[in-house]
Amino acid sequence: MEVLGGPPYPELDERVRLQQVPGLDLYRQPDPFRRPRLAELNHWTHVLELGLMSSAGFPEPLAFSVRAQQALARRRHDFDVVHDNQSLGTGLIRIQSPPPRGLGLPLLATIHHPVTVDRRVELAHAPDWKRRATLRRFYGFTRMQTRVARRLDRILTVSQSSLEDIVADHGVERDRLRIVPVGVDATRWRPLPARPRVPGRLMTTASADVSMKGLAFLLEALAKVRTERPDAELVVVGTRKPDSPLTGLIDRLALGAAVRFVAGVSDERLVELYAEAEVAVVPSLYEGFSLPAVEAMACGVALVTTTGGALPEVVGADGRAAVLVPPGDAGALAAAVLGLLEDGGRRAALGTVGRERAVARYSWRATAEATVGQYHEVIERSEARRPC
Repeated sequence: MEVLGGPPYPELDERVRLQQVPGLDLYRQPDPFRRPRLAELNHWTHVLELGLMSSAGFPEPLAFSVRAQQALARRRHDFDVVHDNQSLGTGLIRIQSPPPRGLGLPLLATIHHPVTVDRRVELAHAPDWKRRATLRRFYGFTRMQTRVARRLDRILTVSQSSLEDIVADHGVERDRLRIVPVGVDATRWRPLPARPRVPGRLMTTASADVSMKGLAFLLEALAKVRTERPDAELVVVGTRKPDSPLTGLIDRLALGAAVRFVAGVSDERLVELYAEAEVAVVPSLYEGFSLPAVEAMACGVALVTTTGGALPEVVGADGRAAVLVPPGDAGALAAAVLGLLEDGGRRAALGTVGRERAVARYSWRATAEATVGQYHEVIERSEARRPC
């Protein structure tokens, strides 16, 4: 296994080789949207990347896919199969196409969910026409992703909900789609019975400034819960921009002392945070899968989720491993959370069933075995098409 990755480069298992695919890294901290020096523009993909960013587009899916194709062209015979993780850039077509125009490598891609869904949700929650215009330009790359997805031989996705959205939004034929759920390491994500729960503590993992994650509705729900449980508090695993609209919402709801954002913590610390919480919440308006829901179940914490996207598919029937509420309904969210805070026995039962479900359905071994099975199928289909 070898990973081709652009900046910021991933941290990999020591058994996996990383081939760095350098780019301009225009969104790096602490200098996002930086202006590179002229000497850095030493390749046409760098000029492309800068031009798209400067015109409010998002260049990385296209630029990375072209650079990856060029890197693979230099080592065509080193690989049996290529697996794209939702870049869906134009470079993939050259990787898959037969020689002499392409590399002729067996290729498949994972689409966790179509980013077109993010685009719709963000546009629906945009405050004014200027923001909508900016979002339309930023999400322009989704048109490319649709064109590429329609031409790929095999696409993996993580849930039936995502499969239906890929068919609807990208127009991909069903017979080229396969479902392989992702998973967690249940030996790492586990209950910590010796660590005491903090009374009234809620926890969520969310990109704070992404409308689709529904954090604003959870904050409104928390304000309602605190009218009956003044000790209720929320730990948000995620970052918040300095100009985030959530800051004003927190102030209006008088939640400044009841909400804490944490970021950059280790998996082990996240497990401890789950162990300290009485209730974990996934308030998303839509999820293509939801690893945070699976992680919470694996940690044995009582869970409240919405019915957005694949969440019912992931957590199961309402009331067994989780309590489900409609997306975007702060009142229903508050009622579900308050009910669990007042019922320790029900919290314990949900945590036990959730842990059993996570271990049985969402192990990394099952994910790996199913993915390798897809590799074999794609390789065999590619070999069958080669001229004798």
